[in-house]
Amino acid sequence: MAELHFGDPLAPVIGAKTAKALESGLGLRTVEDLLRHYPRRYAERGQLSDLASLQVDEHVTVMARISKVDSKTYVDRKTNRRTDRLEVVVTDGHGSLVLTFFKQSWRAKDLREGRVGLFSGKVGVFRSQRQLAHPDYVLLPDSTELADVADESVLSYAGALIPVYPATAAMSSWKIASAVGIVLDQMPSDVDDPLPESTRISHELMGLRPALLAIHRPESRAHVNAAQQRLRWDEAFVLQTVLAQRRFAHSALQATARVAKPNGILAAFDSKLPFTLTAGQVEIGSVIFDDIAQTHPMNRLLQGEVGSGKTLVALRAMLAVVDAGGQAVLLAPTEVLAAQHFRSITNMLGPLAERGMMGGLDSGTRVALLTGSLNVARRRQALLDISVGDAGIVIGTHALLEDRVQFFDLGLAVIDEQHRFGVEQRAALTVKSRDGSRPHVLVMTATPIPRTVAMTVFGDLDVSTLSELPQGRAPITSHVVPAVERPDLLARVWTRVREEVESGHQVYVVAPRIGDGSTGSSDEDVDEPDDSSQTTSARRPPIAVLDLAPMLSDGPLAGLRVAVLHGRLPSDEKDDIMRRFAAGPSSSDGIDVLIATTVIEVGVDVPNSTVMVIMDADRFGVSQLHQLRGRVGRGGHPGLALLVSESPIGSPARERLDAVAATIDGFELSRIDLEQRREGDVLGAVQSGRKSSLRMLSVLRDEDIIDSARDEATAIVASDPELAQSPALARAVAALLDDDQADYLEKS
Repeated sequence: MAELHFGDPLAPVIGAKTAKALESGLGLRTVEDLLRHYPRRYAERGQLSDLASLQVDEHVTVMARISKVDSKTYVDRKTNRRTDRLEVVVTDGHGSLVLTFFKQSWRAKDLREGRVGLFSGKVGVFRSQRQLAHPDYVLLPDSTELADVADESVLSYAGALIPVYPATAAMSSWKIASAVGIVLDQMPSDVDDPLPESTRISHELMGLRPALLAIHRPESRAHVNAAQQRLRWDEAFVLQTVLAQRRFAHSALQATARVAKPNGILAAFDSKLPFTLTAGQVEIGSVIFDDIAQTHPMNRLLQGEVGSGKTLVALRAMLAVVDAGGQAVLLAPTEVLAAQHFRSITNMLGPLAERGMMGGLDSGTRVALLTGSLNVARRRQALLDISVGDAGIVIGTHALLEDRVQFFDLGLAVIDEQHRFGVEQRAALTVKSRDGSRPHVLVMTATPIPRTVAMTVFGDLDVSTLSELPQGRAPITSHVVPAVERPDLLARVWTRVREEVESGHQVYVVAPRIGDGSTGSSDEDVDEPDDSSQTTSARRPPIAVLDLAPMLSDGPLAGLRVAVLHGRLPSDEKDDIMRRFAAGPSSSDGIDVLIATTVIEVGVDVPNSTVMVIMDADRFGVSQLHQLRGRVGRGGHPGLALLVSESPIGSPARERLDAVAATIDGFELSRIDLEQRREGDVLGAVQSGRKSSLRMLSVLRDEDIIDSARDEATAIVASDPELAQSPALARAVAALLDDDQADYLEKS
């Protein structure tokens, strides 16, 4: 039998029909793809599955014992003919599951009471009972029957541990196991191993071939654990090698060193600050100043809690670049946020932002705003100020990425909420510097990131964290409002809103979508979690802003000044609404209650707003809820977030909301968020329509592995950047990138 290679296609090995089913259902095309399709879990002979844990709409493989078999006859309403239905009840000793077969009563001769088998199908509900309709199955023989069994697919389950694979309707777990077995039997004895021998020895890891055999044909739990440890190292090491290569390549790029003047605009700005910088702001500012004084480009991520002062740190970096004769750009994901940054930065700078204007300081600069909806005259003036260098600070949206936008001397690019921008968009901004040099890059996120996620998703960036909140930030209290269980509490929400407005404060009400009469209308970024416990058909459409606003204005909030804000409004109208809301209740055209979508999620700063009501809060992710509630309590008055939801107690959605209400620690919430998601979701692979390369590695559980792999990979790349001395590792890196599964690596 000829030996296989990892890159070989599956069809010649396992047959065209099986190969096609594996590719269409699971994306498995090569020998390595199949060998890297690891078991989800292992069933033990004699240990039945926990049927109570099954979720509706989930495709499952369970081991259970047949407790009842019943063949029924009924009249088909469509054909008016009598037909038969076989119902088989299986149990784990506690719960039960119904297997239903139509027109297949002959199966009763095999599906007898007392038999144990593996049953595979999609969990549905019929008459309040969970069921599998027409499931695939394989019955396991008793030990006394093994000698009489000739079917190899059944004999493969004679061992103590039975691998259960992620499967599809067309390819059950045991069919996948059979295909894997064929490939394992032909696997070469000398498999190319991407891990250096020194790394395997120092960390006491199995070789790749023994690990693949052990993961698919385990002899014991200890055997499985050793294989999993080795395969986690594979994923961490190859990923960290890619990131190490990117860091190495980035360090070779050229940038202009930017050093602030001792008595320049930065010093003048600092001297006018009405408050003292936090220790974290001073420390990180110093690190950034050192970075931008180098002749290779800074590539730094600045993360921090909502309201920790990231924008101020970024502004001081921008002023240092202006001092050095360069320009700085701040790229924001929405026009609302860009306009907010423009207003806040010009207000903070005062006369320092008005050079050449009446009352402006000659030692200052100009701040330009460029968005897609500017009128022709304002756009032309902004483009001119940017191209001749009059505008030292430029703030804008995706409009900044257009070819017609030419900078005089771009020295620093600040990307706010960087996860909102694609790879090509970020790259388009960083090549706008002159003379072939690259601008220094600072990316910011208000979504706290666990350290291990930073080492994987943002592993090619240096990371700085602002954890200290400035003085004067008031605490935010959060409560879940169970709208169905306690409708009286929902009524109390609107009473509380009126009380807050009467006391001179303002309120946000947030809804998941815009609405215009259609159920799917929204252009906002709602990170709706996948709660598999609730079927899509059972859920009503999410509440819409355009439906909610008249209901509140004509009902419980009648008489208050209510306005609507969402992403489809014209730019001038959005800007006017935010200006009126920021003006406060004392203004003649002020706004008391702003009903909005997630367009106000980040960057919007209205110190007088103290309450936020989030409708259908279960439709938002953990991090998004944390960002939204960070809009209140910013002006010294305590903040209150009310999370309105119809999710029942005990549901995953309710548990998520309870977790948000229980803490204001963004880093703790980010861990909760990550634990409740699939690994690929967090790394961006699922959103981009690609399969995550992380099948075994957990970025939370495996911190030690990721840490060690990063050190090992960095050392290898430092001595051999092209991996010429490590051909197996080079092939693994190329496979990761050639598969186009690594867009989430492109964070800079």
